[in-house]
Amino acid sequence: MKKQIILLLLGITLTASAQKHTARHASDKGKPCAKCDNPYKRYTQDLPFQMPEVAAPQFPDRKVNLKDFGAIGDGITLNTEAFAKAIDALSAQGGGKLVVPAGVWFTGPIQLKSNINLHLKVGAVILFSGDDKLYPIIKTSFEGLDTRRCQSPLSANGCENIAITGHGVIDGNGQYWRPVKKSKMTDNQWKEVLSRPGGVESKKGYWVPSQGYADAEKNADMNVVKASSEAEWNNYKRFLRPVMISLVNCKNVLLQGVIFQNSPAWNIHPLMCENIILDNVLARNPAYAQNGDALDLESCKNALIVNSKFDAGDDGICIKSGKDADGRRRGRPCENVVVDGCTVFAGHGGFVVGSEMSGGVRNILVKSCQFLGTDVGLRFKSTRGRGGIVENIFIRDISMTDIKTDAITFNMYYGGKSVAEMLADGDNPDNTTKAPVTEETPIFRNIDIQDVVCNGAGRAMEFNGLPEMPIQGINLKNIVIKAKKDATFTNAENITKKNVHVTIE
Repeated sequence: MKKQIILLLLGITLTASAQKHTARHASDKGKPCAKCDNPYKRYTQDLPFQMPEVAAPQFPDRKVNLKDFGAIGDGITLNTEAFAKAIDALSAQGGGKLVVPAGVWFTGPIQLKSNINLHLKVGAVILFSGDDKLYPIIKTSFEGLDTRRCQSPLSANGCENIAITGHGVIDGNGQYWRPVKKSKMTDNQWKEVLSRPGGVESKKGYWVPSQGYADAEKNADMNVVKASSEAEWNNYKRFLRPVMISLVNCKNVLLQGVIFQNSPAWNIHPLMCENIILDNVLARNPAYAQNGDALDLESCKNALIVNSKFDAGDDGICIKSGKDADGRRRGRPCENVVVDGCTVFAGHGGFVVGSEMSGGVRNILVKSCQFLGTDVGLRFKSTRGRGGIVENIFIRDISMTDIKTDAITFNMYYGGKSVAEMLADGDNPDNTTKAPVTEETPIFRNIDIQDVVCNGAGRAMEFNGLPEMPIQGINLKNIVIKAKKDATFTNAENITKKNVHVTIE
């Protein structure tokens, strides 16, 4: 009897302690709980560089349902106001979970606030309108340059403790925004594109969604356009297609379980964010999606990209840090990143660094990933004018099949084309004439690549560095590649090879 009383009292004490612990952290307004069991801790242990532990944000135990704010999930009713009201109401209470139930929730742009978890139930589809009138032109960054673009369908700026979770789909209706090349489509797909209202074939085999888009493209430099008046900006609006998920200057971010698809430009774009986790997401775009990158992690610090899948019209998993003078002025490297257990099905590159890397890239681990049918497997790219240093990149246990061009490539002459396009066009840059070394000279060094198997590639490897700044200190160990062409090394110094086997098929 005495023993039972002691156990009972002990149970009451432990329960009270647990309740206090839960209440204390529920009141922390989303701050990650350092004392809680962190399932992501293992990803930052035993790394070849120093990186702090990254934990998912915690949210108050409070939730609201989107339908309670007048939303109708019929795929027709515009729910922009309902989303805004729900987020404002939840934010005013200190945050929590905004539940999006099953249905097709047609909407204009959504702006998240701190301490909000946007949670999609099974069967929930957030479908963004393709009406450009709903998306105001804002100052932002695109492809590493400071510019103006349309507001992103889903965005957060300067927020802390935010999440997009669940089992639903977020669809950007990108076909209303993107240009299309006939060469990338089937005949039936091309006929469907030509039938879309408002679009024009600006040149043979190249369709754009409006005449204003065609006008802007004539005045653009690598997707960045200049305009002299607001009327001109508005005429160019379709050209100013936004990234779908824009997270700028945010801290403690979780994207988990959701499908992100059909983006106007890049799919997921965290910019200058800290402590960010992507876990078990699928980011997908049609293979013909122009600038349809799946993930562009730009100038971010302390990031985990784990157990996720990417199927892209451009690069799959891409690390960036700004472009040219704008990127150097920002001076924010992308650093402390772990990519683990991910799959890339298609796209210009499986894992990619650049070409916008002017702020630097360092301390990256990529492991246990598979690239299936991408144009390139491991892709490093830059060009004169960028500047920036890419270093301390560690790549382990990579499996590749059906790589269209290079299994591994370092190209310091990037001009906006995929490797397949460069080969098709017969591009042959001058890699013998030196230029002066300045702050605009990109540097790639100290990159360790081990335990890679590639069954089928157009070429095993291509290293094409600058004569004034060769690629330096690349370690290749336990590499097995079956390819149509052997590896080539130009302007590359201190390249070590151990147990590297290339079989020419």
